[in-house]
Amino acid sequence: MIKNKFYILLFLLLGTVGFAQQKPVQATIDSTKIKIGSQFNLTLKTTVDSTTRVHFPESKTFGYLEVLESYPVDTIKKENRYELIKKYGLTQFDSGKYTVPQLPVIIGNKQFLTDSMAIQVMGVTVDTTKQQMYDIKSIVTVKKPISNIWKYSLILALIIGAGFLVNWLLKRYQNKDKKVEEIYSTPIEKATNLLQNLEKKELWQNGDVKSYYSEMTDITRTYIEETIQVPAMESTTAELLTALREAVVKKKMGIKKETFESFEKILKNADLVKFAKSKPLDFEIADDRKNIENVIFTIEKSIPKEVEEAIVEERQRKERLLRNQKVRRILISTATSIVLFIAAFTYFLSTDGLDFIKDKLIGHSTKDLLKGEWVKSEYGEPSVIIETPKVLKRFSDERVQTNLPANIKSTQKFLYGSLIDNFSIAVNTTTFKDSLRADNDAILNENITRFEKTVGAKGIIVKTDDFEIKDGFTGKRGYGSMTIFNPAKNEDERMEYQIIIFSQKFGIQEIALVYREGDENAKQIADRIVNSIELRKVNE
Repeated sequence: MIKNKFYILLFLLLGTVGFAQQKPVQATIDSTKIKIGSQFNLTLKTTVDSTTRVHFPESKTFGYLEVLESYPVDTIKKENRYELIKKYGLTQFDSGKYTVPQLPVIIGNKQFLTDSMAIQVMGVTVDTTKQQMYDIKSIVTVKKPISNIWKYSLILALIIGAGFLVNWLLKRYQNKDKKVEEIYSTPIEKATNLLQNLEKKELWQNGDVKSYYSEMTDITRTYIEETIQVPAMESTTAELLTALREAVVKKKMGIKKETFESFEKILKNADLVKFAKSKPLDFEIADDRKNIENVIFTIEKSIPKEVEEAIVEERQRKERLLRNQKVRRILISTATSIVLFIAAFTYFLSTDGLDFIKDKLIGHSTKDLLKGEWVKSEYGEPSVIIETPKVLKRFSDERVQTNLPANIKSTQKFLYGSLIDNFSIAVNTTTFKDSLRADNDAILNENITRFEKTVGAKGIIVKTDDFEIKDGFTGKRGYGSMTIFNPAKNEDERMEYQIIIFSQKFGIQEIALVYREGDENAKQIADRIVNSIELRKVNE
């Protein structure tokens, strides 16, 4: 009996230990060995109740491994608990041994680390004697087409700047020897606002009594000139008072004698301050300020209706004048920018032709390329005869030509476009000094790797098949899709590609096509190019 109890206790103890050793989060991978660029899946699992929140890690990289895709969390209900399953697609583009690091998973308020796991990325076995003969330099340079963007941006900026400069010069000319005045609804509003601004300056409080009286009387004279049409600004005190009395009588304005006497006193005090350097006492200045405002309001109340209508019409005339001046400035500056743009466009068109405008400023659409006039030409040695929508241009790199491997006689490259354009074509030929056939699979792998190194391609899908042309030549074709970053658009784009490789005893012929995924015109272009391929043997 005692012995049986001992076994039961030992069983329970072992069960408890086993349960305690079970980790809250289990991590597994579906493969421990992959080829370069191939995807393997990492799976994280945990079981929780319905009230517990779980946060799985989110990152573009886990250690030295790149996260190609983070899949949504799957949920499986098990009685009153839930099993959460999170999957990640990972890869690495360099061969070697790597580790999926410990990853933090937050369950509730606690953090748990997963187990680390080893993964081996297998390289492609390549015969070094054959690999030596292959040019591993980049077949395209993305910088070349992008480097001219700043020139055209600068030209456009100068054209726009010229328009703004013309607008500024016209505005300065129109306001030359004129004070830029704010448009007020009425002369009385203008006068009262200016008097309030004058008080804020505190001129007489700081000892500048002369400027204070000059501005105060100028405000009043301007008001009288705008409302009663009396030349107040150019008149002396006596002339102004005489003209004001005549206007009051003529316009039948009911202004009392006391108002004239008060106004005359203020004007004479101002003359004494300006010309005789008199300095009134503070209370006298305050009284003059108060009385000048009373004079203005008294005149305002006595203005006949027909005079008010004339004032409104004058204000509207000034507003129309300012609007017309502004519209003319905008029209002239805009016309200047348009003329300069047309001149620049015409210059490029006349010197370099329409192709320059499309290639450098606009860019050929794939529809233009497909419907345009195609060219059949022979490129490189051993030569490739191919039909393309545009003539391929020779790409020369002196560093490549002067550092060729010992068994390579020559290498030549011909290009149209770049890897971020609507459509790009590259033809690369290599001639050997001795009879030696290259490994097509190794060359194809180098081309795929070059995508990743030159333009940061990721998520590369690779498919291969044997390829044969009508002359009986057989080669290797790699095709698929990839994601590259387009710096001109500042975004990732999905691109399709085809790489066709032919190996002869004395040389290699390569054709590479890259275009945007889903572009039907581009696919038709690619099919037409591929179907037109002809090859020459080295000894022909």
